[in-house]
Amino acid sequence: MARLGSFGYLPPEYSSLEDSAIVILPVPYDQTSTWVKGADKGPEAIIEASGNMELYDIETDTEVYLNGIHTPEPVGQGLYPDDMVEAVREKVRKYIELQKFTVVIGGEHSVAIGAVAAHRQAYSDLMVLQLDAHADLRDEYEGSKYNHACVMARIGELCPIVQVGIRSMDVSEKDQLDPEHTFFAADLHNRVDWIEQVLAKLDDNVYITIDLDVLDPSIMPSTGTPEPGGLMWYELLALLRAVSESKQLVGFDVVELCPNERNRAPNFTAAKLVYKLLSYRFRGSNG
Repeated sequence: MARLGSFGYLPPEYSSLEDSAIVILPVPYDQTSTWVKGADKGPEAIIEASGNMELYDIETDTEVYLNGIHTPEPVGQGLYPDDMVEAVREKVRKYIELQKFTVVIGGEHSVAIGAVAAHRQAYSDLMVLQLDAHADLRDEYEGSKYNHACVMARIGELCPIVQVGIRSMDVSEKDQLDPEHTFFAADLHNRVDWIEQVLAKLDDNVYITIDLDVLDPSIMPSTGTPEPGGLMWYELLALLRAVSESKQLVGFDVVELCPNERNRAPNFTAAKLVYKLLSYRFRGSNG
């Protein structure tokens, strides 16, 4: 695959590896998705859309790009699932060792396994917050333990998890699900206390994995398996801001964008989501 551009289309002084506090690693991978294909085009679509964002964030009164955002070459494409996971782990570990705040953009959700594994090596008390329509707790699916339907089963073997926005699962996943750490989407509507309850379940060091289908398909239709009844934009931002302000956010990923050439709004939403979460995380720093 050809080299993607820089997230935000930033000039060299704000996008070189040496001068950047942030790395956004594209993983254009879509080997195990089971309905609508195209998540491998997600990173390119997010980066293309990011070049059309305003870089000043009104809410935080910041310009997080001033901290530097480096976009390296994509990894993982063409590999078997377990090899892709290891390739992502190695790359993310490298950037963590360079003290870069590392974000992965996918690609199908399985790309998160390697990213979490790298962060788990760096943070022994890591906890993962999953924002997703699907539980993804199958031990194996279609002959692979690294299928996108198994991502949280694999991550759960690495560290504790909290699941938010869930509204679809197979009956076989019921025994794997922890009701005390699961927030079903249907239980969040018309409530004002759910964010505080999520925060109470999280430890200090948090990694967030965001499957874009956590959002309602009315604003995020471009996913492989859209599910009705998801979170809305400001609900999601309120949670992300609360986590960023009360916990140590050590990394995150945004996955499962399946671009539609006839509707580019979801691409922009995904890019904006990445930038908003970075703005929350780096508020008070150089930006």
